Amino acid sequence: MIVKAVMVPHPPIALAEVGRGEEVKISATLNAFKTAMKEIADSHPDTVIVLSPHAVMYRDWFNVSSGKKASGSMARFHAGSVKFEKEYDTELTALLDRMFEQDGFSAGMEYDRDKSLDHGTMVPLYFLDQFTKDYKLVRIGLSGLSLPMHYRLGQYIKAASDQLGRRIAVIGSGDLAHCQKEDGPYGFKPEGPAYDERIMKDMGNADFKALFSYSPAFLDACMECGHRSFVIMAGILDGIRVTPHVLSHEATFGVGYGIITYDIGGEDESRHFLEQYETEEKKQMEAMAEASDPYVRLARQSVSYYVKTGLVLKVPDGLPEEMLGERAGCFVSIHKYSSLRGCIGTISPTKKNIAEEIIANGISACSRDPRFNAVTEEELPFLEINVDVLGKPEKIKDRSELDVKRYGVICTSGYKRGLLLPDLEGVDTVDQQIAIACSKGNIDPDDENLEMERFEVIRHV
Repeated sequence: MIVKAVMVPHPPIALAEVGRGEEVKISATLNAFKTAMKEIADSHPDTVIVLSPHAVMYRDWFNVSSGKKASGSMARFHAGSVKFEKEYDTELTALLDRMFEQDGFSAGMEYDRDKSLDHGTMVPLYFLDQFTKDYKLVRIGLSGLSLPMHYRLGQYIKAASDQLGRRIAVIGSGDLAHCQKEDGPYGFKPEGPAYDERIMKDMGNADFKALFSYSPAFLDACMECGHRSFVIMAGILDGIRVTPHVLSHEATFGVGYGIITYDIGGEDESRHFLEQYETEEKKQMEAMAEASDPYVRLARQSVSYYVKTGLVLKVPDGLPEEMLGERAGCFVSIHKYSSLRGCIGTISPTKKNIAEEIIANGISACSRDPRFNAVTEEELPFLEINVDVLGKPEKIKDRSELDVKRYGVICTSGYKRGLLLPDLEGVDTVDQQIAIACSKGNIDPDDENLEMERFEVIRHV
């Protein structure tokens, strides 16, 4: 029952009341907006689902806006006369809530802390309302969860819509890269135009499977805000044949604005992209596990055994002598779908040998990292596990003695302590490294009592 899908940006300046003449500089975007929204209106949807980066967002939860209706205005953009009041499709949101709770999926209306409409929702509706106001709204935020989890959320939305027989139009709201001009609000980074070129190609070809291949570090570097909206939209269109129409792309103000519409066809079994991705990912993880060294194999054994039984693995026979006869601190890092899933370690040894250190930290990484829920048995085939064995830390006088590729850093102030491993994707400067390590220990990087140590690691993959 999906009748239309569109990918649009949400620049407040596109509204005449906000732009006050400046909006003419993005005339291609304005014209494309009107075309896209007229197409939605012509599809006569019962409900419009807006996927917005500026709705309530949590690291580990997808927020579905609650209540019977919501209002908002563009007052924060000095256009308080532009106001909205929308009725929610409460039957659809209630069904989604029940489905999420039944499956233990991290989404729902339980934590909806901000009832007002956000500009990621209002800007597209400003243009849609010029053609129709005869629809109900569902507004859903993004999260810090993995891209496949965003796609799976879309599959839930599709299933709920089908169950109710709704005519659904989907708006994937999101600007592209924000760092495309030196004189733009966020300056220039080469990742900016690289992202725009890549995403416009992938979305323009309706190659939704390619959306999983964007690494978290690259998405952070290019400063995009819409990628996860597009992934949810792709999940809503799972198994459906679509015909894309690229209407516009501009980066006039240093922020990318892309508009693409999708005509909806019939079922297409070749377009179940999450299923395809997970099959390939599982094979890749199996190959990596097979090729891993004894340190990583032991960590994987420890994680798997604990997740399945709740018990601590005994040190197995046949390990290299240095794992049994030497002591060292170590970190066990777990990734799933290229995103961190858990990382716990010890700076100094706490067990009688490295093997026991790895077993203990593997258990902690999969079950006691406060940033994540415990790893489940269903996740085990998709986990990438690494082990870093730490060398002895040495005190340094200043940051000039650091090298993000070679050394990790320990930052200490009084009883507070934060650590960051070396050679991490997305950490390119010493300042970044220190800032992240300090944030882990709740330390001010400019604290006059800040002390730093550096250490090297042997990384096992």
